[in-house]
Order: sequence, then structure tokens, then C-alpha cells
Amino acid sequence: MTTVTEHYASHLAPVYLWMAGGLDAAMSRGEAEINMVCPNGANGLIAVDLGAGFGMHTVSLARRGYSVIAIDMSAILLGILRDQVNTLPVKIVEDDFVTFQKHLDMKANLILCMGDTLTHLPEQRSVEQLFADIADSLHVGGTFIATFRDYTIPLTDTGRFIPVRGDSDRILTCFLEYTDNYVTVHDVLHERRGSSWQQRVSAYQKLRLSTEWVAKALQANGFSVRIEQGLAGMVRVVATVHTHPSP
Repeated sequence: MTTVTEHYASHLAPVYLWMAGGLDAAMSRGEAEINMVCPNGANGLIAVDLGAGFGMHTVSLARRGYSVIAIDMSAILLGILRDQVNTLPVKIVEDDFVTFQKHLDMKANLILCMGDTLTHLPEQRSVEQLFADIADSLHVGGTFIATFRDYTIPLTDTGRFIPVRGDSDRILTCFLEYTDNYVTVHDVLHERRGSSWQQRVSAYQKLRLSTEWVAKALQANGFSVRIEQGLAGMVRVVATVHTHPSP
């Protein structure tokens, strides 16, 4: 089994944009989601995009007037983002997103952690620490928005086999295995090479975070929390920091 970083670097990142349906489709989905959660303009406000990837949400935020710090570990995905930025107010950082505070010179107005990024953290304590750092890094009244998959109810039997995307030259399927605190995701990629097919398999662990646990962990750090239905079956959490916890 590989780490999350290794899995993305060697297996998913090279096909991630294809997996997302191509750049135009992915950016349209990102813009639609930003329209839902950040409908107003934001000239001069500071946003941080944790696990920004190729900029599905970063670009839309920057077009709305946010100055965005986009953090991700994948040089491949950040390269795609860099090609889109042009003169937009985006600072691109190749680093582990949990270290975001060292790249932030002032408190932010908005912090995002979209996709299924929260579940990439190694344990619940890491999530709790991230929430504490986010609360400390936002202005009072600032917003944290996250989406994630709630894996607490396991899929069974053939339901554990999930077709992700396929076309005439590439097929991606994932298979899920559950333990008490984690789900192991096996990404099975078939790619056509001339007249034959090549199979590559890589696996990594995700945290099984319940919606209730995430909400309580945020509330413990001074957030008020709203739970919504996100895209593609994900849970969306919109949290506003009202107080900074006492040290």
C-alpha cells in the first residue's frame, strides 16, 4: 500500500484531469459550486484552497476577486493550475496542505478543503489539529467550507466495485475494503497500449469520518456549522468561526 502522496504522484495525478471529465467540464463544476457557497464578490479578501489540485475552485475564487493561496502536493496538478492563472491573484504553493499556516501572512476570510481531501489525513487527531489551525487562521466571521465522503456505512458485496470513468483507451475502477477507522481504496487503471491493455493497481487509505463527528470537531473550535448535500454524493460542511478558542 502506498501513501496518499505516492498514490497521487505515480498513479492518479497523470490521469486526474481525464478522470474529472476534462478541464472545461471540471472548471464548470467548480464554478457552479463556488456560485452556491460564495455567491458574492470579494475584492481584496484572502482565500486559501487546501488540496487545490488543478484549480477547480481556485480559479473561480480568483475571478471573484479573492487573493488565493493554492496549496497541493502534486507538481503535475499544480502545473495545470499554473497554466490557467495568467494575471489572476493566485499564489501557488507545492506543499502538504496541513502546513498552510506557514504560507499565510495574515488571517484569511475563507478557507476551502474540497473534494475528498479531509479523508486523506492519517488519523482523527490530524483532522482536529487542522480544524484548530483553520479556526486560528480565519478572521472572526470567516468561513471554512469542506466536502468529503462519509464512509461510515460500508458498501457491501459488488457495491464495493465503483466504476469511475471509462472510454475506448482507458478504464478506471476502484474497489473499497473497510476496517474500523479506514477504507482502503484500490484504484485499478486499464490503459490501451497499441493492440493490448496494460493494468496498473495502486491502493491507499482514507479516513472514515462521520458527518456528526466532523460537525462536533468544528464546533469545539468555535465554528457554527451547516451541513448540506454536496456534489457527487459528498457531504458539504459550511462553518463560520464566531469565537477563537482560548489557548
